[in-house]
Amino acid sequence: MSVLTFQKTLFFFLLISFASFSQKKAIKNFTVTTKQISISTDGLDDFVLKNSETNFVEVFLYAENPNKQHIIVEEKSTETEIKFKIPVFKNEEEIFRKYITKRLKRATATIKVPNNTNVSIFGRNINIASKSYNGNLRIFIENGIVKLDTIQQNLELKVYAGNIIGTLKKTSLKAVSKSGKIKIDGISHQKEYEEKETLTAKEIDITTIKGNIFLTHQ
Repeated sequence: MSVLTFQKTLFFFLLISFASFSQKKAIKNFTVTTKQISISTDGLDDFVLKNSETNFVEVFLYAENPNKQHIIVEEKSTETEIKFKIPVFKNEEEIFRKYITKRLKRATATIKVPNNTNVSIFGRNINIASKSYNGNLRIFIENGIVKLDTIQQNLELKVYAGNIIGTLKKTSLKAVSKSGKIKIDGISHQKEYEEKETLTAKEIDITTIKGNIFLTHQ
């Protein structure tokens, strides 16, 4: 490795390390009167949904310089909307453009929601983790990894490309992947898989164009 190449590599490593370890946290807690929460993940790289142990919705934003004003909450007549305003720092893209093509890990968020609240999540390139959220869940993203842990209630999930991983618990299931893999309990299926559970009304509907679906039964 030449000295110039080493210097460039070290510079890149230091920038990434600084971006990773300089993140701070902003917190916003509030109650909602609606049973529907809509979450826009634009500006985030990773998103985690958890069950709240209280009646409060709790939002944790991790970013370089977050504050409560970057967590935007708007309660409408039928639903509560949550979104994020992530500041873009000067020359950020110029610094990284020649080195990386993926997301910059600028910001992540964790939201705790009371049980049995209907949650919808929207986004583009985003990794999502649901920590066995106990409520109806709808997820619509273009690309990313979706980790669902144990799916507790109804789920509607549409992803263009990425990986979907989860555990099934007494539910009817329809899984479609036009050009990706479908594996249920380690067994491969082509393009579409469906099963009916007569003892419950819970339904899971997963559709992806290029994504891979990996599900197991509890």
